[in-house]
Amino acid sequence: MAERKYFGTDGIRGKVGESAINPEFVTKLGWAAGKVLAGQGTNKVLIGKDTRISGYMLESALEAGLSAAGLNIGLLGPMPTPAIAYLTKTFRSEAGIVISASHNPYYDNGIKFFSSDGFKLDDDIELAIEAMMDKPMTCVASDKLGKATRIEDAAGRYIEFCKGTFPSELSLTGIKIVVDCAHGATYHIAPNVLSELGAEVIQIGTTPNGLNINHQVGATSMKATVDAVFENNADLGFALDGDGDRIMMVDHKGNVIDGDQIIYIIARDALRSGRLHGAGVVGTLMSNLGLEVALTELGIPFARSKVGDRYVMELLQQKGWHIGGENSGHVLNLTTASTGDGIIAGLQVITSMLRTGRSLHDLCKGMDKYPQTLINVRFSEGEDPVTHQMVIDAVKEAEHALGQEGRVLLRKSGTEPVIRVMVEAFEHDHSKSWAEHIADAVRKITG
Repeated sequence: MAERKYFGTDGIRGKVGESAINPEFVTKLGWAAGKVLAGQGTNKVLIGKDTRISGYMLESALEAGLSAAGLNIGLLGPMPTPAIAYLTKTFRSEAGIVISASHNPYYDNGIKFFSSDGFKLDDDIELAIEAMMDKPMTCVASDKLGKATRIEDAAGRYIEFCKGTFPSELSLTGIKIVVDCAHGATYHIAPNVLSELGAEVIQIGTTPNGLNINHQVGATSMKATVDAVFENNADLGFALDGDGDRIMMVDHKGNVIDGDQIIYIIARDALRSGRLHGAGVVGTLMSNLGLEVALTELGIPFARSKVGDRYVMELLQQKGWHIGGENSGHVLNLTTASTGDGIIAGLQVITSMLRTGRSLHDLCKGMDKYPQTLINVRFSEGEDPVTHQMVIDAVKEAEHALGQEGRVLLRKSGTEPVIRVMVEAFEHDHSKSWAEHIADAVRKITG
């Protein structure tokens, strides 16, 4: 496969005003995508975004490029990433475009695409768009320019879709749930889904101002959700990220429930209700060893992909399985949605609670997490600390010391200039000390 110039594992992402995330590039990107996608069917593309202030600018730039290529545009406004995937399929659009940098700070943003069937674009289409970027930008005749319209009922459509994935014979009446929307794209969605299903909802992170997305709230900053569960004596808490494709949860005792535990609960429920049909679960290289052990004890096959929900999806499709995800909270269940969906994953966990009569805390007891330490070390563009001999030696030293009682993973993030150092061991002190040892070696290289 040809090497990519712009697309990473999850679209194109970066700091606003730098590299690719600027009006000029994004206008050209819209045009290039429009040229590649034009004439395949409806000739319409949907655009949705999260709540970052830069979303207005990038939305306008994409709109201009798509219009110049002759495609019509449906503007969804602030909408979760999985909602855009769903609506793209519902409206029979050529593609859906998401303006979001997910869990990153407000000063980052990104562009990612969904195909007409609600899945991420095939590699060959992304490469065709990149090739088109190298050609001079042109404009169709005035009578062929694309028109833009705002889709007013987009939120309502998606709310009803989410509610439709919850069993009709069950109700959330009597359940108190904290919902932390990270001041992101689910702020007007998740509380309504849960309250309309009967829950008493305590909402936080639902007042976006363009600059506060993911700031000390949401799936990457769990303290706010934990505190709110305690303060309100809630049964559980949802913490979503800025674009709503990942979820972390909190039980009534204040314990944080991560993506691995959520996947375990959903897979076990599918097994017990006869919906797994002999299929397995896909995790990643970062998935906790405890998940693999717990699933194996249930007789559920487990496979690991590279890190990134794109690779989880690829392996699920190769194997014909439907449940998978990442410990960061991306949870895929292809029987209900074509991409990771935090709201729907949370509803599936609650479904298991109601069917078994057990609390979220008790549902997690079947899986014992192995102590895992993850340290992120930033590096400068052009550096490659992973290949430096000092870092290689530190990794070998840790692997030798841990032997069969742990594992080491060192990798570059696919979405930001960060080296992720992960060490897993039977003893927490061992995972922490060896992770710090390797991270220190990386820091010496990066300064």
